[in-house]
Amino acid sequence: MSAGTIEVYDLQKTFKGDVQALKGVSLSVGKGEFFAFLGPNGAGKSTTIQILTTLISPTSGRALVSGYDVLTQPEQVRLEIGVALQETGIDPALTGRELLEIQARHFGMSSVAAKKRAVELLEKINLTEDANRRCGNYSGGMRRRLDLALSLVHRPNILFLDEPTTGLDPVNRIAIWEEIRNLNQQLGTTIFLTTQYLEEADQLAERISIIDKGQIVISGTPKELKRRIGMDVIEMHFADEAAATRGAQLLAGLCKQHTQQREIVKCFVEDGTRRLPDFVRTLDAESLQIHSLNLAPPTLDDVFIQVTGKKEGTA
Repeated sequence: MSAGTIEVYDLQKTFKGDVQALKGVSLSVGKGEFFAFLGPNGAGKSTTIQILTTLISPTSGRALVSGYDVLTQPEQVRLEIGVALQETGIDPALTGRELLEIQARHFGMSSVAAKKRAVELLEKINLTEDANRRCGNYSGGMRRRLDLALSLVHRPNILFLDEPTTGLDPVNRIAIWEEIRNLNQQLGTTIFLTTQYLEEADQLAERISIIDKGQIVISGTPKELKRRIGMDVIEMHFADEAAATRGAQLLAGLCKQHTQQREIVKCFVEDGTRRLPDFVRTLDAESLQIHSLNLAPPTLDDVFIQVTGKKEGTA
């Protein structure tokens, strides 16, 4: 048995109406690895996680979690994993302490062991002072931390996190980041993360796969993915959206690819330093002014746009 590993072979999933959510997904996650799985909405991220956590069955293909087959050995898989899904199922009428103790008893712990484990986890997620408050009175950040603790009650070898920081303010997001990073680095927990925040994947993950339209389109470390684009990014800020649209039209012929978001235009080019004067001359010829111009190496967001044609979180 390979505890803490994930092996996926040609996974396919077709829903009613002949909707193909997965079209042959194969991936491998090593023991203790921090892996991020990215893709636009509807790309197949959640379907993959649901299969790996035994919530739904694949149409074909095979998936092994800690060496156990998700189809034929689902009970063993569930003992190996912790799952914190995007939609939490926390009962607002119970306290954080009660929920943790109930979860611990569900995994076969004695009453004494369950109370002890609840105390340990409440301290780990910094909720000791609020342990006896009803969860309905918790903030969004507190609920997310509690949900994380609930997934850790039985000390899983693998932790699946589906959009763990969506909707959180920057302070709570960073707090969750630190807790997840500690689980991975100090306890050796394998992390399988999906997120709409590309900065999150860049900061935390050792390796990333991007899925689009049910197929993995690129994989590698964050540095490898950025380097694979092989282009620089020229970012221009215009006075307003109309000026940016006009600028994008004028510069389209100078770019390998370009994107526009409100008043910001990004152009992907080879040898950006040499090409900058061409951009300035083209805009000057039309008396189109820019507020700022920046030349930089690509970000993970740029990689995502290049391989999917969309920004993360879009349909």
